[in-house]
Amino acid sequence: MQERKGARKVSEIPPEVLNLLNSGQIQSVNLTEWLAVDHQLLFQHVVQSLDLEVECQDMLSRWNQHPTETRIMKLIPAFAADWLQFLNKLTIERREEVFQSLATHPSDSVRCWAAYIIGLDPQLELADRLSGIRAFAADAHFGVREISWMAVREAIILQLPQALALLDTWVQNPDANIRRFAIEATRPQGVWAKHITALKNEPALGLHLLEAVRSDPAKYVQDSVGNWLNDAAKSHTDWVQSVCDRWRKQSATKETSRIVTKALRTINKQK
Repeated sequence: MQERKGARKVSEIPPEVLNLLNSGQIQSVNLTEWLAVDHQLLFQHVVQSLDLEVECQDMLSRWNQHPTETRIMKLIPAFAADWLQFLNKLTIERREEVFQSLATHPSDSVRCWAAYIIGLDPQLELADRLSGIRAFAADAHFGVREISWMAVREAIILQLPQALALLDTWVQNPDANIRRFAIEATRPQGVWAKHITALKNEPALGLHLLEAVRSDPAKYVQDSVGNWLNDAAKSHTDWVQSVCDRWRKQSATKETSRIVTKALRTINKQK
């Protein structure tokens, strides 16, 4: 079951696989499965499995009456917000116990909720949010890693100078997933995310992060760096061209070459 490739269409997902996904017993293996998860049904199963039916009765009732919502990027923060409100009513010890159950859950969708709980918690300082989100940034599942940077992006935008300084150590981390997080979380025009106006206006603010991974061995990181610069090229063409020209001279590696090619794709199309 865990070795399956995953269906290409939601309609092609075997019923037994969908049932296991919706009950939180397995995690998705591709984007099609990830998008197909019924978060409302999953929530009910999670509450039951954690023996929280009595404590979560208000949440269960609210979601049973909630209008059908299919947009995944609205559902995940919504469930996280409800969990955060619930957790704040618990003792510190009990809160940590329930949160860890969510953060280490077999379901990647549940771990996505946990990541957003950190991102939405107004009591956490930026450094604490980044510290808390690190495990999700390093998660083995693609969906959790993607949600991790989205969950803290608003906090990064609000405290950009501090965030850029804190992420300096992330781009030096031996884990490619951590390095990639630092770049993806600060993309000027990230996919499915609010734009970072300050970096659109002055992309050089984030250059120190890019320099650290300009010849990164992981294609996962290379793609993110190339996309970061391609974002910047939409408002600062000359600056991106200058950075890429310098990198070619100073770092004559196949990794840098691949990044530069990806970074200049929009510029080259306009020529």
